[in-house]
Amino acid sequence: MPRMKKMICLVDGEHYLPVTKAAIDLLDSIEHVEVVSIVFIGGTEKLRSGSEEEYEELMGRPVYFGPHPDKIPYKLIGEMMEKYQPDSVMDLSDEPVLDYSQRFKIASLVLARGINYEGPDFKFEPLTEYDVLRKPSLKILGTGKRIGKTAVSAYAARVINKKYNPCVVAMGRGGPENPEIVKGHEIEITPHYLMGQSDKGVHAASDHWEGALMSRILTIGCRRCGGGMGGDVFITNMKKGAELANNVNANFLIMEGSGAAIPPIKTDKEIVLVGVNQPLMNIENFLGPFRISLADIVILTMCEEPMADEDKINYVIDLVKDINPQAKIIPTVFRPKPLGDIANKNVLFATTAPDFVKKVLVDHLEKEYGCKVVGTTPHLSNRTLLHKDIDKYISKVDVMLTELKAAAVDVATKEALEEGLEVVYCDNIPMVISKEYGNLSEAILELVEEAIEDHNS
Repeated sequence: MPRMKKMICLVDGEHYLPVTKAAIDLLDSIEHVEVVSIVFIGGTEKLRSGSEEEYEELMGRPVYFGPHPDKIPYKLIGEMMEKYQPDSVMDLSDEPVLDYSQRFKIASLVLARGINYEGPDFKFEPLTEYDVLRKPSLKILGTGKRIGKTAVSAYAARVINKKYNPCVVAMGRGGPENPEIVKGHEIEITPHYLMGQSDKGVHAASDHWEGALMSRILTIGCRRCGGGMGGDVFITNMKKGAELANNVNANFLIMEGSGAAIPPIKTDKEIVLVGVNQPLMNIENFLGPFRISLADIVILTMCEEPMADEDKINYVIDLVKDINPQAKIIPTVFRPKPLGDIANKNVLFATTAPDFVKKVLVDHLEKEYGCKVVGTTPHLSNRTLLHKDIDKYISKVDVMLTELKAAAVDVATKEALEEGLEVVYCDNIPMVISKEYGNLSEAILELVEEAIEDHNS
């Protein structure tokens, strides 16, 4: 026999109480649904004065009011979920008590506890999380695309590899039909090798190839399609990839997300990336706060002008503290690091970084690695424009320096090799903007040790 599903109802005082009661009675009459409590979240127009006890007698169920009738009682909603452990929160409120941004804030609060949040024409469901891992683990997810998640994942893998033996399971939009193991610690991943993979029909710039190349560790590539507002995906073979990771020669597992999509695998700890270059609306509204609430460490990326000024960086830091006071916050910038020698060479630099940060990256490459950057292209993710930029500069350079992203293999590497140029791949290293925020490597290792302790307990 199906178990009874417990429900909390959110209501407002802008509805006439008998109407609200009729709606709740209807919900309670549904087989296997039990309305366990009612929370008034604001509005007083149609409420008569009375105590919670009087309202409970009228409504026939426990009734709770927040301390301020003109403010949404987010804390109270959280307390009621803790007290009653419901399966769902049903929102029977409406404008003007709740606007869209407030509803998304409630959705973030409810989803973070693994509970359904629903209303007359919407339903947000908790993330899919398969509990299949048999080794200590963490997941790395982001609040958007192009904020450096794969670079941070590769960096974390290198840090973890100093003490433990990690494996990265990466989920990408161009991943393989069946989970694919790449033994980055054993094979030499050269431009010609990647071209060979590309000629076989493999997306050789997929995230797991990038991780294997940058970190020289074992990686497993998976695919996914679609990304929901809360981070769930429509299809993915990551569960199979995670199960495969249980049986490989690795002691610690990293589940890497894709864009704003979240790995559907239960892990011991979580790192969340927030791109400070993103519109504030996408960070502080919708389900950005939900993603932030999942984090043990929040790594802020792109923390420099012109992508974000000091005021915006500080605002996002305060916002994250407010959403997730327990998380460690580490603001960073990225700097390119060639995987080969480019000293005294003329270079064409291909990247996904926006054109307005070109000068910072070029100055860093020329100062730190002694090269001459003759040309740049920010169009690795736009094949048409990438072709044009390569045609413009290819006769003037010795080296194609490229990130392993998007069209890095089937366009940038292919055309450079055809012209007899050297191809050097480029990593992106996260660097903490100030010592006051601590050491990123140490923070990652501390989190790994906590994950191991949690897993073993």
